[in-house]
Amino acid sequence: MQIIPSRLAGALIIEPRVFGDARGFFMETWNAARYAEAGITAEFVQDNLSFSRRGVLRGLHFQKPNPQGKLVYVLAGEVFDVAVDIRVGSPTFGQWESVVLSSENRRQFYVPPGFAHGFCVTSETALFAYKCTDLYNPAAEGSVLWNDPDLAIPWPVSAPELSAKDKVGVRLKDFSRDRLPLFEG
Repeated sequence: MQIIPSRLAGALIIEPRVFGDARGFFMETWNAARYAEAGITAEFVQDNLSFSRRGVLRGLHFQKPNPQGKLVYVLAGEVFDVAVDIRVGSPTFGQWESVVLSSENRRQFYVPPGFAHGFCVTSETALFAYKCTDLYNPAAEGSVLWNDPDLAIPWPVSAPELSAKDKVGVRLKDFSRDRLPLFEG
């Protein structure tokens, strides 16, 4: 397994070892001991799957309280995946990292608790999987505006299909600081 540090502390791009032959391939998507050696000691308590079509953008979501760390990857298709550091006091507050995740490259992205997360489907459809470190709590959820001009994320779509919740996301600078997670590093 290869670990690629991102420019955001704690966010990691992971390239699992893939064993393939004429029959197909095998890979571990999670091994607590192996990932702990790489610095991911999170305890995952919930697994999620989402299926979306091209042009769907989900995010940028976070929770406070109950911040969720996420280990994300694509089972079928391709997405442009983004993590934004929204931890008050972080040296990389307001910065983002993106990675293309696909069933072809088999990459994973670890997004630590305290980050906003979102993705946009760039293939015809995508089946997206994520392990979470805390349970979903709709009362704690927040949504940073996907096209916040201060973040300037170069999404691969100009007019994405959004949920009603994501259409009314808030610019990061307009969140009160007590609504955002705190940097604990």
